[in-house]
Amino acid sequence: MAATIWQRVCMGTLVSKLRQDYPGLVFTQSSVASWSPQSRQIFYSNSRKTRDVWSLLHELGHALLGHNSYESDVELLHKELAAWHKASDVGKKYGILIDEEHIQNCLDTYRDWLHKRSSCPDCQKHGLQQSKGLYNCLNCRATWKVSSERFCRPYRLKNA
Repeated sequence: MAATIWQRVCMGTLVSKLRQDYPGLVFTQSSVASWSPQSRQIFYSNSRKTRDVWSLLHELGHALLGHNSYESDVELLHKELAAWHKASDVGKKYGILIDEEHIQNCLDTYRDWLHKRSSCPDCQKHGLQQSKGLYNCLNCRATWKVSSERFCRPYRLKNA
């Protein structure tokens, strides 16, 4: 309970401590939490919502783990999981416990995304990713392209 109250009231205090503890990173207010490896910036929402504190720590997890890019959709899911584990470890240092159900809900969005992208547009079985943006069905041998965007609807365009 004390950790939850601290989270709601002291986002600014947490960011100040993080700036001091991680001087090689830049913490910038934004409407959406994210990690930019190019600028070494962690963007965070300065709201009083507990989930925004958790998101800040999650993005810090990406930074501390050196997550710069990914080559496959499955690799992205693994990096998301690793960032949440790192966020949980770092959070303990500041007296913040990240709810496991929240972590699993966030990971479910990536699992759902991956499920949709890997579904064959012809037979609805699951295929394997051959390269970034290209899947191949093991069942019917169809090939389809998917968008490179992580946060958009997973359109599957069949190759001619």
